[in-house]
Amino acid sequence: MMADTREDVSRSGVWVRVGIAAIVFYLLFALIIGIYWSMTPDLFSVRDGVSAEVEERGGQRERGAVMTATLINVAETLLDKPGGYLTNDITLPGLWLDNMPSWEYGVIIQVRDASKAMREAFSRSQTQSREDQDLALAESRFNFNTDSWIMPATENQYREGIEYTRDYLDRLTGIERGGNAEFYTRADNLRYWLSTVETRLGSLSQRLSASVGQRRLNTDFPTPMGETQESDSGEVLVETPWTQLDDVYYEARGSAWAMIHLLKAAEIEFADVLEDKNARVSLGQIVRELEATQRPVMSPVILNGSGFGVLANHSLVMASYIARANAALIDLRSLLDRG
Repeated sequence: MMADTREDVSRSGVWVRVGIAAIVFYLLFALIIGIYWSMTPDLFSVRDGVSAEVEERGGQRERGAVMTATLINVAETLLDKPGGYLTNDITLPGLWLDNMPSWEYGVIIQVRDASKAMREAFSRSQTQSREDQDLALAESRFNFNTDSWIMPATENQYREGIEYTRDYLDRLTGIERGGNAEFYTRADNLRYWLSTVETRLGSLSQRLSASVGQRRLNTDFPTPMGETQESDSGEVLVETPWTQLDDVYYEARGSAWAMIHLLKAAEIEFADVLEDKNARVSLGQIVRELEATQRPVMSPVILNGSGFGVLANHSLVMASYIARANAALIDLRSLLDRG
């Protein structure tokens, strides 16, 4: 009897050790896969992208093809990069990764802004024109929740948005015969989209700069006319919580990654407008500043040293590039206004 009991205990101990070993192996495997999935995608050629989307499918490179194909390729990279779309993952390793979901959020924000500009400005001759139905459906899909796991899954909604955008591209380039899609490369249309990009860059610059606490004047609630305000009462302490520093950094990195491709596409589509306004160099400088944000991070973690301290502050470095791109963008919009 005692021998049987000892044998049962021994067997149970073996199974416990096997279970622990399996859990350790799974966690180690998830860690390695998580590191691989956290690598951000490289930049791609917008010209190669339009060739694959249009010319290899029998279409003609009409006006608007580069911008539309680039929007499709940016959205597809978001879904098809290593690990796929991670924001709505409920299992390891995607569950414990937060840098890549922040990067994904930055990208999808730019996709939404570009999709809105396509629907409201680029595809319409004037404000009273009828909107393109495919672009309207695409915009609604891209604005779906970022973290829905099922019924419906976020990835499915975004892929529907991509397909609706591709339907517009097919009509635009003649792949679908009898299409009536249009794309208008006017200065006011470009200004419309760039004004949204400008506000995004300004917000990112402020959030990145708040990695070190700063006391700023509160400009959100100005003093009403006829009233006075004490000097200290208008100040607020702005500081990003240390747990969110890397999230803001990678969101900015993702937004910049998407902006680079879309701005390069706009440089091709609006070449005549930019030449006429003498603004091509300004747009090129914006792209160059944003490309600097994609340099490899040599540290395993996002550091948050003080402005002139011993350790680096990656958020402030990113903020400097974003702010310089924003300043160049303001100059570009001014050139488009005045010529």
